[in-house]
Parts: sequence; C-alpha cells; structure tokens
Amino acid sequence: MQELSLQNGKSYRLKEFEEADFDQVNQLNAEEEWNNLVKKKEDTKNAWLHSNIRFLVCDGDTLAGYVRGFTDENITTYICELLINKDYRGQGMGSELIKFVHHLYPKTRIDLLGSSTSRTFYEDQDYRKFYGFRKTIEEY
Repeated sequence: MQELSLQNGKSYRLKEFEEADFDQVNQLNAEEEWNNLVKKKEDTKNAWLHSNIRFLVCDGDTLAGYVRGFTDENITTYICELLINKDYRGQGMGSELIKFVHHLYPKTRIDLLGSSTSRTFYEDQDYRKFYGFRKTIEEY
C-alpha cells in the first residue's frame, strides 16, 4: 500500500485504479458536475481502463481524489483529469498527487488543461500557460 503524505501531516491511501473503482470515480465526477464524463459513462470507463496513469486517493472507503493521464515516459506526461473531493480541498492533495505522478516519470514535462475555475490553482503551483487547440470528430 502506498501513501500520499500531505504537508499538514495527514496521510491518505494511494492506490492504482481498478475497474471495480469506477462507480466511485463516476460519482465524484457527477458531484463535480463534470456532466460530459458522466453522460459518456462507458467511454469514460474505457478511458480509465486504457490510461497508464490512474491513481486514487482514499480516506477509508471515501474517494478523496484522483488523477488520470498518460505518459510516453520520456518527454510528456499528460494529466487528463485531476479531481479532489470538495471535502478534501485546501490540504495540498492535488499538488501532492501531481508531484507523485511527476516523480514516477521525472524525465517528462507535465502538460495539463485547466478551466476557468482551476486556472488559479495551477498558476499558484507555478505552472506556466501554454496554448493548444481542440476539435472533436463531430466538428469536421
């Protein structure tokens, strides 16, 4: 069992995602109103099953947070989703979770997308802005 230790002295169980964990992940997505992920439940589940970065932070039976992403192990580690349960925010869990992942792949840079609500979190963590573009298959 791995632990995620926070600067406030608290520690939480850190585990790799298993398919049986998906209902908790989906419930946390619903609580955060990440409706696109909830609406596309099977696609979201398959994304978790095919990602090579997929860790959960647990407080007993409660899902306190998670990170999902992928890496080529040499240049880029891409964080697809980072979500901390509202009851656990403000403890440094998100930054420690990203740091944990980055230490697994120290040769890589971390690339991630933020929203208008998460922008300040990443800026406070000294991430620099970069610009990208997005298109879905329906947009052709």
